[in-house]
Amino acid sequence: MESPPSDDAVPCHFLCPISLQLMTDPVTVATGITYDRRHIHHWLFSRNRDTCPVTNQTLAVKDLTPNLTLRRLIHSWSTTTNYHNIAPIHYTKSHISQLLAAAAAESTSPTPQLIDSLSRLRSVAAESEPTRIQLRAGSTAGFLASVVIANSFLELGVEADHHMSSSRAVDESLAILHHIGLADSDLKKLGTEFVDSLVRVMENYYSNSNSKRDHHQSRAYATILLRSAFRAADPIQLVNARSEIFAAVVGVLRDRISESATKAALKFLIEVSPWGRNRIKAVEGGAVAALIELLLESDHSSSAARRATELAMRGVEVMCGCAEGRAEVVGHAAGLAVVSKKMLRVSHAATDGAVRIVAAVSRYSATKGVVAEMAEVGVVAKLCLLLQVDVSWKSKEKAREVLRAHSRAWRNSPCIPPHLISSFP
Repeated sequence: MESPPSDDAVPCHFLCPISLQLMTDPVTVATGITYDRRHIHHWLFSRNRDTCPVTNQTLAVKDLTPNLTLRRLIHSWSTTTNYHNIAPIHYTKSHISQLLAAAAAESTSPTPQLIDSLSRLRSVAAESEPTRIQLRAGSTAGFLASVVIANSFLELGVEADHHMSSSRAVDESLAILHHIGLADSDLKKLGTEFVDSLVRVMENYYSNSNSKRDHHQSRAYATILLRSAFRAADPIQLVNARSEIFAAVVGVLRDRISESATKAALKFLIEVSPWGRNRIKAVEGGAVAALIELLLESDHSSSAARRATELAMRGVEVMCGCAEGRAEVVGHAAGLAVVSKKMLRVSHAATDGAVRIVAAVSRYSATKGVVAEMAEVGVVAKLCLLLQVDVSWKSKEKAREVLRAHSRAWRNSPCIPPHLISSFP
C-alpha cells in the first residue's frame, strides 16, 4: 500500500491530529476537533479512551459527525495528486463482542453508559459490510429491539432529562438496526411489541418540547423497518394490521421526512392495504388525501421523483379497490384532476395507473356529477388522446371502455378537441 505523502506536501488541515497522516474519512467530535475516523475509532474504542486527544476534554457522548466539506476537499486534492485512499478499518469479532457486552450490561435503562455504548456500536455499524455481518449474528437485534420497546413508550409528564435520554437511546438503536439490515427470520422474532414501538416513533413520540430535536431520521428508520417487518409477516398478521399503523404511515407521508421514508411508506400502503379490510383502515387514516397531495407536489425532474409519483399513483389505485377509497378520490377537489394531469407526463407506468383509476371510478362510482366533472377537468380529453399515442394496448382498451360507457354524456362535450372527435367511440 502506498505511503502517505510527506507533511510538507499535504495541506495541514488534511492531516489527522493524532497521527499526522492524511485523513480519508474526516469526522468531528463533540469538542469541534476533526479527526480521521480510523484513528479516532482506535483511540476511543481499541484504547478505550474517553477524552478528546487534542483538548483532553471528556467526551460524554462519542458522536462522530462526518465533516462533509473537508471530505470533499480531500477527495478533490487526492484526485488531483493521484493519491489513493487508505482502505477502511474492519473490527474484529472480539472487539464487537466487547461493545455488545458493554451495552447489554446496562440493561435497557437510558443511562449515559448505555447511550455511550450504543453510540459506539452505531459508529462501528456504519464502517463496513463485514462489520455489519458480525453485528447481525447472535442476539444483537433482539437487544436493540428491547431498548426501543423500553424507551419509546413514555408517559406525559416524564422529566425532560429522562425523556431526552430515552429518545436518544431509541435513535441510536434504530440507526444500528437500519445499518446492519435484518433477515426476515430475525424480523419475525422481534414480535408485535417491537412493531408497536416503531409506530410510536413514527407518531412523533417526542411530546416534551425541550427534547424535540432533529429526529426525522429516526422516524425514517422506523418507517423502513416497519415496512420490512410486514414484508416478513405471516398472512394472519397482515390481515390484522391495526388502524393506528396506517395512521402513522400516513403521517410520515404528510410530513415529507425524507425520500427514503416516503418511498417506504408508499410501498407499505401498496403491499399491506390489499389484505383483508386494510384498504378501509388506510382510507380512514387519511391515505387518499395524503397520496393526492403528494401527486400535486411531485415533479418529474429526476428518476427518484418519477418513481415516487408512480408509487403514489399506484397507491391511489389500490385505495380505489374499495368504495370508501373511490369516494375519497372523487370527493377530493383535486382527485380526478391530478390523476388526469399525470397522464402522459410522467412515465408509461404512471399513465397506466391513472387509466386504471379512472376506469375504476367510471365503473363503480360514476354518478352524474362525477361524469360531468371528468369532462370538466380534462379526463375525457386525455382518454381520447391516449387512443392516438404510443401507450400500452391495455390502457387503450380501458380508455375505450370508459369512453363507450359514457358516450352519450360526453359526445357533445366542448372539452373534446375537434380533431379527436373522429376517434371518439
